[in-house]
Amino acid sequence: MYYSIAIDGPAGAGKSTIAKEIAKKIGFIYVDTGAMYRAIALYFIREGIDGQERERISEECSRIRVTLDYNEEGKQQVYLNDENVTPFIRTEEVGKMASATAAIPAVRAALLDLQREMARTSNVLMDGRDIGTHVLPDASLKIYLTASSAVRARRRYDELRERGETCDFYQIEQDIIQRDQADMNRAIAPLRQAEDAVYIDSSDMGIDEVVSAVIAEYNKVILPE
Repeated sequence: MYYSIAIDGPAGAGKSTIAKEIAKKIGFIYVDTGAMYRAIALYFIREGIDGQERERISEECSRIRVTLDYNEEGKQQVYLNDENVTPFIRTEEVGKMASATAAIPAVRAALLDLQREMARTSNVLMDGRDIGTHVLPDASLKIYLTASSAVRARRRYDELRERGETCDFYQIEQDIIQRDQADMNRAIAPLRQAEDAVYIDSSDMGIDEVVSAVIAEYNKVILPE
């Protein structure tokens, strides 16, 4: 029997950072579903496709293949049509495109089967917007991880500054608020807390504290079995 952990939450809540740490500690395979959507978004950007061109986006999905692999250090690598695009998918432009296109049925269908197959064949930890509510509704443990928009904006601002990128804190926070609204109000698989998910607000918590809180829930739900 395989176990699955779903971590959902809004942009900038620290889902990927937390998920990676937990997966290492408990020996689960980490699946960054957001990175998969970003890879598809990168394809659309490269092809000069606007995020609102739903019909063209749907047509292009048949030409897109996203796969995951792991390098010698155990870090997840994202491949778009056999090209390792891991270094190119973390820009603001790609993030906005991913948010705009993730609700399109053809985009979701392109990745859903792959994500569910991973959960059928391995112990996995997935993070995203709708893992516990849609992708893995029967997940062994569900977490809803969030933080205030100001805290999430500060984290993103610091991350971009460390990369040497010029950015504006106010604009980043506004983008996060707008992305939240788009994710929560999309027609298909909107961002929301699953009824059986554990709610964690990380606004005043460090990474180690959040990791410990999630592992404590893991110990309650999974280990006894």
